[in-house]
Amino acid sequence: MPKCNVQRRAAAYGIDIGKNIFHVVGLGSDGVPVQKVRFRRDTLLQFFERAAPAIVGMESCAGSQWLARKIQALGHKVRLIPAQFVKPYVKSNKSDIIDAEAIAEAATRPTMRFAALKSEEQADLQALHRVRDQMIGTRTRLINQMRAFCLEYGIALRQGAGQFKVDLPLVLEDQSNDLSPAMRKLIAELFSDLRQLEKRISDVTREIEAIASREDVARRLMTIPGIGALGATALLAAVGCGRQFQKARDLAAWLGLVPREYSTGGKQRLLGISKRGNRYVRKLLVHGARSCFRHLDRTKDRLGSWLDGLQARMHPNKAVVALAAKIARIVWVVLTKPGALYERRDPAFT
Repeated sequence: MPKCNVQRRAAAYGIDIGKNIFHVVGLGSDGVPVQKVRFRRDTLLQFFERAAPAIVGMESCAGSQWLARKIQALGHKVRLIPAQFVKPYVKSNKSDIIDAEAIAEAATRPTMRFAALKSEEQADLQALHRVRDQMIGTRTRLINQMRAFCLEYGIALRQGAGQFKVDLPLVLEDQSNDLSPAMRKLIAELFSDLRQLEKRISDVTREIEAIASREDVARRLMTIPGIGALGATALLAAVGCGRQFQKARDLAAWLGLVPREYSTGGKQRLLGISKRGNRYVRKLLVHGARSCFRHLDRTKDRLGSWLDGLQARMHPNKAVVALAAKIARIVWVVLTKPGALYERRDPAFT
């Protein structure tokens, strides 16, 4: 293992993560660097096993969650920092050691914003959602490609995945159209791939729904209008217990559902929503809010009168996003308060 300066004890460490090489900088209690070392993957954990408990900072990136869990189990306090918040602490030139020093300095700032550590269960659940989302994108591209191939031979199919799956077999069976034998064979093979892909999507969806039915928190989240099994499990994977947010608005802001602000000279200026944070979870909340906006029985839910007033003074799309932000706030309450769930109170008794 590389030699390091042990004359002064480090109060905080910064790790610049690589695939095989990790650069570590230790800062003393006064913020002055006391250690600058370089490790391979197999020796990094040995170093932190022998080091005295300290703050360990690293950028939130691929591999950081696993490393954070390992180092935290050794007794250290791990802080994951989004990369954009580390950048201001990089002085002048850039190198791996300079990056590690900047990470260590950022980790000690009292007002720094940190990313939450994920458990293995959260990582597994998030992986399921990402795989499903990737397969749905592949399905869309596959359908569009087959539709374009048919259009090249003068065959226009109806819009929508459901209509496409009804129309395409009829097109393939119709020998009177202009499809060439080679193109007919190719499209038939692509359609077979589509069926297999949809079966895989259904399997992953059922697995996610089974997890939602087992988890108490997910079941309570599904009592909120606009949130189903996908939304509840996606929130659990991305947010966890929710206690990293001090108040409900912080969760809505983290998901990018609140306005961006550009105020100066005492004049407040609010722009469109920031669209920060987890794009996938935000998409699910907005889609759920849109469904709720259209189908919620407003005479039997306390959100009804609020939605009516909202719809009267702004565009429906803005009202949908505002409803998604309110749903996010309700989610925070359900996550942070044991046993809490959404009660569909009649407007007359709110």
